Amino acid sequence: MPRAFILINVETGAEDKVVKQLRSIGIVEEAFVSYGVYDLIVRVKADTMEELKETVTHKIRTANQVRSTLTLIMMEE
Repeated sequence: MPRAFILINVETGAEDKVVKQLRSIGIVEEAFVSYGVYDLIVRVKADTMEELKETVTHKIRTANQVRSTLTLIMMEE
């Protein structure tokens, strides 16, 4: 099962709204507001790489008020 951390920048002041929206996405395991270079950190786990790709591309990156993302795919143990 592919897993990833996604680092996200959002519009100023939209952190709580976006993190709540992201938590409703099925493959999102955890989502947090953070301070520093990135506004949010999201951990996801999908059944397939295709599901991971589709979710990141069509649900997370296109979410309202998301400015940019950086996806870090975890290696299998």
